[in-house]
Amino acid sequence: MKPVVPMILRAQEDELALWYRHLPAALEDIAVLKPLDELSEAERTAAEVAIVANPDPKDVASLPNLKWVQSLWAGVERLVLELPEDGPRIVRLTDPQMAETMSEAVLAWTLYLHRNMPRYARQQRDRVWLEHPLKLPEERTVGILGLGKLGSQALARLRDHGFSVCGWSRTEKSFVGVETHHGTDGLKTVLSKSDILVLLMPLTAETRGMIGAEALSLLPDGASLINFARGPIVDDEALLAALDSGRLDHAVLDVFVTEPLPEDHPYWSHPGVTVLPHITAPTIPATASRIVAQNIGAFLATGTIPESVDRQRGY
Repeated sequence: MKPVVPMILRAQEDELALWYRHLPAALEDIAVLKPLDELSEAERTAAEVAIVANPDPKDVASLPNLKWVQSLWAGVERLVLELPEDGPRIVRLTDPQMAETMSEAVLAWTLYLHRNMPRYARQQRDRVWLEHPLKLPEERTVGILGLGKLGSQALARLRDHGFSVCGWSRTEKSFVGVETHHGTDGLKTVLSKSDILVLLMPLTAETRGMIGAEALSLLPDGASLINFARGPIVDDEALLAALDSGRLDHAVLDVFVTEPLPEDHPYWSHPGVTVLPHITAPTIPATASRIVAQNIGAFLATGTIPESVDRQRGY
């Protein structure tokens, strides 16, 4: 008899429909998937692994012998905050397709800024016909904060496109043909070089509010910002002040402190901001479900739990 794996999913109906279609198909040979409210008491007691997305901690706690949870999202900061320290281990979704999709988005929106698209869009609205000098990619330095799987692939894609790139990470890392830095001094160095700054680091106690007035003041005059990480990493008031003063030219924002972005938020109407509805690297249920099946299949066969989140670091 195949084991029963609980699913504790909270998401929009269209997203849930995709997961309920792809996950059972991917795991049909190794497990039976059931929503939490369909489990018997015996099945709740027997469950050692669950598939979760934005779960209520009380629901997770109702599975007394749970050893680990497979998140359907790469971001796990809410799980880290809500699940107890001595609770089940948390495994992030690490899908190679997500890194590919993110690197494509970083290149696309870097080119958007590099080719002065926001300026030309404003000129169109004002019926202004004016050409601006074009820099070559190697004349533009793009700094990436966060050199995990997403950041490292984005960095390589920008390098291959000809941009001058540099990267920062919490601990020392190195990549062929790329200038990298780490630690507090390294962060200041990357900020001071970045004509376009791309945020791809996780949200932790250390990174919350990291990009505030001091960090923004270190960027070159006329620099731009891309935030594809998490909203609370950026101090909204400091960013708006830097844009209003002309110190920064433009910000492309895909993540926010509150999502959806409230209708009265100044970002919506600010001429120096491009608002995106958290779409740069969506999880693709078809490919992600295969990753989930591999992880759970290995656990059921050998007891091996995939690499889990370091609760102290937050990722």
